[in-house]
Amino acid sequence: MSAKSEIAPTKTIDVRGLYCPEPVFRTKIEMERLAKGEIIKVIADDPASEEDISRWVNRNGHELLSVNLISPDLEFMIKKGK
Repeated sequence: MSAKSEIAPTKTIDVRGLYCPEPVFRTKIEMERLAKGEIIKVIADDPASEEDISRWVNRNGHELLSVNLISPDLEFMIKKGK
């Protein structure tokens, strides 16, 4: 994917300060509110979030468009798949 900065999320959620499993749980709730093909941006600061959210996205048929470390935060761009 070339221009990550051009991805415009439908929704942005901030889960900084929350720790496993809360970032995944909050992401799941917000994803349920989106239509197929819409994009959510998740901002997290729990180091475990990278693996936890990535695994959840793959398991649930969504598409992880990008994960960026913007120290100390992680920014996920996730496209709803179903």
